[in-house]
This record gives sequence, structure tokens and C-alpha cells, in this order.
Amino acid sequence: MNDMQLAEVWVAVAFLVFVGILIYYGVHKTIVSALDARGARIAAELDEARRLKEEAQKLVAEYKRKQREAETEAESIVTAARAEAERLAAETKTKLEDFVARRTRMAEEKIAQAETQAIADVKAFAADAAVRAAEGLLGRVAHEADTAERVMNAAIADVKAKLN
Repeated sequence: MNDMQLAEVWVAVAFLVFVGILIYYGVHKTIVSALDARGARIAAELDEARRLKEEAQKLVAEYKRKQREAETEAESIVTAARAEAERLAAETKTKLEDFVARRTRMAEEKIAQAETQAIADVKAFAADAAVRAAEGLLGRVAHEADTAERVMNAAIADVKAKLN
């Protein structure tokens, strides 16, 4: 055996002694328990991660559901607002039409009253003019009647004088 092979044998023997010492002191149990503990910790972390993932998925699903509900509610609010706006527009249109009709009716009544008043004023003016004209005519007729009576009395007196 040469020196190189002899060194390899001593390294192998030293390694076996080292492994024997480790086994004697139970280092392999410590390593196995540390590896088991690390495996358990990793498994616990994986379980926690899985639980957190499921929780996050539940939260996402709940928020999506709430979002859908909010969208549905917003849609119903918009629909109700549109219906209310249409109702208010129709109501306003009806009120405006009533207002215009009332104003038109009031204007027509005022025009009719003004017409009636104008006719009454014209009739009153015509009656006053007729009364003044009648007074004038009656005054002339009375004056003419006085004149006619005087002329007639004078003619009667002249006829009496000539006949007597």
C-alpha cells in the first residue's frame, strides 16, 4: 500500500470515528428533531398561508358581492332618480300648461270685460249725445212752437180783425 492509499484509509477511519462520536452523543437525533421541527414550522406556515389565501379569497368574493350589490343599488337609485325626474318634468309641464291656460283665460276675461266696458262707454256716450241732440231739437221745436204759436195767434187775430 502506498502513502496515498494509506492517507485515504486514515481519512475514512477518522470520518467513521467522527460519525460514531456524533451518533454516540445523539447529534443525529438533534439534527432529525431540528429538521422535523423545521418541517413542522414550514408545514404550519404553509397551512397558515393556505388559510390566509382562503380568507383572502373569501374577502375578495365578499367584496365582489358587495360591489355587485352596490352597482345594483346604484342602478336602482339611478332608475328611481330618472323616474322621479320624468315625473317632476311631467308634473311641471302640467302645471305650466295649467298656468298658461289660467293666464290665457284671465287675459280673455280681461279683454271681454274691456270690450263690455267699451261697449257700455260707447252706449253711454251715444245716449248722452242722443239726449243732447234731443234737448237741442226739443229746444228748437219749443222755440219754433213758440214762434208758430205766436204766428198762429197773430194770424188768428188778423183773420178776426178782417172778419169783424
